[in-house]
Amino acid sequence: MGSLDAEIGNGLANMKAILYTEYGPPEILQVEEVEKPIPTEKQVLVKVHAASVNAMEWRGFSMSPLIRRLFGGFRKPRDPKLGTDVAGTVEAVGGSVTEFKPGDAVFGVAPGSFAEYACNGESKFALKPANVSFEQAASVPVAAFTALQALRDKGQVQPGQKVLIDGASGGVGTFAVQIAKSYGAEVTAVCRTRNFDMARSIGADHVIDYTREDFTKNGRQYDLILAVNGYHPILNYRRALSPTGICIVAGGSFSQVLQAMFLGSLISRLGSRTICFMGIATTPKQDLLILKELLETGKLVPIIDKSYPLSETAKAIKYLMTEHARGKVVIKIA
Repeated sequence: MGSLDAEIGNGLANMKAILYTEYGPPEILQVEEVEKPIPTEKQVLVKVHAASVNAMEWRGFSMSPLIRRLFGGFRKPRDPKLGTDVAGTVEAVGGSVTEFKPGDAVFGVAPGSFAEYACNGESKFALKPANVSFEQAASVPVAAFTALQALRDKGQVQPGQKVLIDGASGGVGTFAVQIAKSYGAEVTAVCRTRNFDMARSIGADHVIDYTREDFTKNGRQYDLILAVNGYHPILNYRRALSPTGICIVAGGSFSQVLQAMFLGSLISRLGSRTICFMGIATTPKQDLLILKELLETGKLVPIIDKSYPLSETAKAIKYLMTEHARGKVVIKIA
């Protein structure tokens, strides 16, 4: 049992999943019965224990109807599945899969993870560290991929550098603080006062309350700034950079993204400072293994704000849209 042949031999089975079949507010999301996926030759089928919500799940609900239809399908959403992050146990594997077997606890990425089962290629999963729960593991992939690739690849973070994380209390931000510390950086976290203790607990050397102080106007400069859903104009970020500093914009308003892509590119060409847009993170196996090691060594500790059952996925998405979540929001699948 557990092999591809056994799965096919059992015939098609159904499962519960969240589907996005029409445009509207998050309340339109419902739990529906759909066919349980069958892994292909190189795929792994995972029984989902937990998934987590990222910007890619909620941002579509905050866009204008025209933009949503231009990018997501004119009459109805082109892809009705929701969810990417996943943690669970291996249910079945394809015939060419060698790394995993049924019963293994894994985490990684799989399209449509807001469901009882999710399927993806073998390279998109890693064994779950024993020292973290399924909920914690599910909170990691997309947000931590974004933080890691922004700091390491775009920002070229180095030991001893002064790094500022703007939006340090959110999903990407909490991982960014810890990853920057793992590289030996001196980290300043920008968040609300109520999140100061949390920011310090995950390694921040300094904290700034953005409701009381504008770090772009206090005269301090940083070697690297990661603006996670930030709200400052691009030229303000430039002012807070050291003469050869780098600022990476990850998310934010539509106007800020455009500024980072076009004005940031101009600033980078005309001077020694660099401003760039992060874009969508990739999901390579080697980076998943780096995150796994950071989890195992305790250098990366997931912060979970709230957990919701699958039937309350709409509430989870609305919470992220309307509140300042502290860390990640998780979907638990019974």
